Parts: sequence; structure tokens; C-alpha cells
Amino acid sequence: MTAAPDTAVKQAMTRTLPAGLTVTARVPASSANLGPGFDTLGLALGLYDEITVTTTDSGLTIRVEGEGADDVPWGPSHLVVRAIERGLEAAGLWADGLDVLCRNTIPHSRGLGSSASAAVGGLAAGNGLARKAAPELALTDEQMVQLSSEFEGHPDNAAASVLGGAVVSWSEIDADDESQRLYAAVRLPVHPDIRVVALVPSERSSTALTRGLLPEMVPHRDAAFNVSRGALAVVALTQRPDLLMTATEDKLHQTQRAPALPVTSKWIAKLRAVGIAATVSGAGPTVLALSDRPFPHELRSEAEREGIRVLELEIADGVQVN
Repeated sequence: MTAAPDTAVKQAMTRTLPAGLTVTARVPASSANLGPGFDTLGLALGLYDEITVTTTDSGLTIRVEGEGADDVPWGPSHLVVRAIERGLEAAGLWADGLDVLCRNTIPHSRGLGSSASAAVGGLAAGNGLARKAAPELALTDEQMVQLSSEFEGHPDNAAASVLGGAVVSWSEIDADDESQRLYAAVRLPVHPDIRVVALVPSERSSTALTRGLLPEMVPHRDAAFNVSRGALAVVALTQRPDLLMTATEDKLHQTQRAPALPVTSKWIAKLRAVGIAATVSGAGPTVLALSDRPFPHELRSEAEREGIRVLELEIADGVQVN
């Protein structure tokens, strides 16, 4: 693998974009891990944020509608703004001013990849501006995976939002620069019979908190168990949905996080008891349910009575820019 080139450093001069260029990026939510694939497996979900960016003569204007409107910074530190600027920098471009409008539907801090979607959406918007200015400067999907994963520190959610479908992702140390980590992913064709339902509780979860519950060392037998289930998950997702129950078993992180996610754990057990492959979505608290049959009406009604949103979602394509 090769890292995304830092064109802004390599070029003697950075080109300035003209005012009046406009792009809109539509970026999907994602679910990570899918049971055994900790920081590796991801799935793009049909719940979308939209980011519209217009270049201006000077300054920064940012507006946020929908999810996160009341609890994210409205300025240069906003993740979307930082990602737009990183995308432009990688293409060797600069904008004197930006007008940014974020229309968010992906719930925040629920395990549906909202921060990865913000990074991917911002990068894609910056990339869209670059493509309008000079198509040869546009970033490849591989570079998009690299740059968006740098924001997250792991590639599963970001790669799913870039590439769409299901992804297997990985990282390694750059042989030429040991301070640099390289990120990559491949997309898997998901079996058409697989249905996706997300159960989204009202409470939020902190990735830092739930990661802190994980032990530094794991037994060899548990590691071997997850290797087998992670490999089987690829088969189940692409060819054999009947194997989803076994393929989504895990011994490395879900049980360890259960004390912090009582509602999540309860619903995973309830769904798996009736043959629905349910897992923690990312760091939770959302439950991801995968099956090749319709979601039971009685379970939907019970979840909704408990204040849980039940979302039937398509498996999405990657980020789109117009």
C-alpha cells in the first residue's frame, strides 16, 4: 500500500479555488465489527447525512440542521470543516472562504459511524470541489479511505462510508515511515437476501468508555474463535446468509462491554434467541440485526414501547457527490 500523497507539500504553489463552486456530498451511516470483526468489518447503511459546500470570497459560515445541531462546534474545529480542508490540502488546493451546510440524520454517539461519516462527507465535498476545478487532482477511493481513517484511527466505519456495501479493512505500519499508519479496505458483494434492522436506543454511548472496558490481553482460544468467526462472516455476508448466527458470534469485545450497555445486551440476547443474528453496532448502544427473513412485528412493537427506534435499512453504496 502507499499513503495518500500530500500534494500541498509537493507542489511549489497551492492553487486557490474560485468563489461560487458548489458541491453536495451524501454520505451513508455505517456499522462496525458485525460481531467478530473488531475494527475490521464494516457495513454501509441507508441512513444519510448531506453536506453542501460553496466556495466564497472569504470567511467561514457553517450551519447544522438535524442530529447534532445543538452539541457540535460551529466553527473551524467542526470535523466536517477540518475534513473539507484536509481534502483540499491533499489535492493542492485552497479556498479563501467556505459556506458549509450540514443536514444530519445519522444519530450521534449511537454506534452508527456518525463521526466517520462526517470525515468522509467533508473529504468527499473537498474532493468534489477539486474535481470541478481540475479533474486530475481528484482523490482516488484508496486515498479517501486513507485520509478518512486517519481521522478515526481505524478504518472499518470510514471505509464502509467511502466504498459502500460490506468491507474488510486493515492497517499496517508504513515501511518507509514507521510513524505513519497505512489504511486500506476492500468491498464485499452482500447477498441480496440479507435484511438489516437497526434498533437505536435513546441513550448515547462513548467509544472511549466502551473501549476502556476491553482487556489488554485475551486468551489464545478466544482469539482463535474470533478468527474463525470473522472468516465465516465473509462467507455468510456474501454467499450463505443461513450462517449469519454462527458467523456473528464474538468473544473479544461484546461480553466485555455488556455492563455498560444493559439495554443493548438485553436486545441482542432476545433477538438471537429467536434466530436473528444481532450484534452491538460499533461501540453501541445500537443493536444491528442481520437476517434473511422479515423482522418480527411483535418484537418491533415491544422495542418501540421501550422507546427504541426500529429502522429497516438498505445496504448502501458509498458516498456520492453532486
